[in-house]
Amino acid sequence: MKESSELLEWLMTWYQSNCDGDWEHQHGIKIGTLDNPGWYIEVNLADTAKDGFALPRQLVERTQTDWVDVETKDNTFRAYGGPGNLSEIINLFIRFVEDRLTPSDMEVQ
Repeated sequence: MKESSELLEWLMTWYQSNCDGDWEHQHGIKIGTLDNPGWYIEVNLADTAKDGFALPRQLVERTQTDWVDVETKDNTFRAYGGPGNLSEIINLFIRFVEDRLTPSDMEVQ
């Protein structure tokens, strides 16, 4: 997995590459916290290279605080994870965009 700073640089570059004066006003990226506790990332895929791509739900529960849940739904990449899994879920998005997301990515990290 990439270092956290590399993950953020990649995400910022991807976001910027999709900003065309229109996309960023209607779509975008949301990163937030969950109350169980944990993190989420939601990326609207409309008008991106991944528009319409499907990713079946994959859930891995390693422990009560170490888990990830990822899928595409309604043309949105959705990933959720425990309080220490933010870097992992961003990395899952990167691997999805780069067509490198495999079931083994969801195994114990």
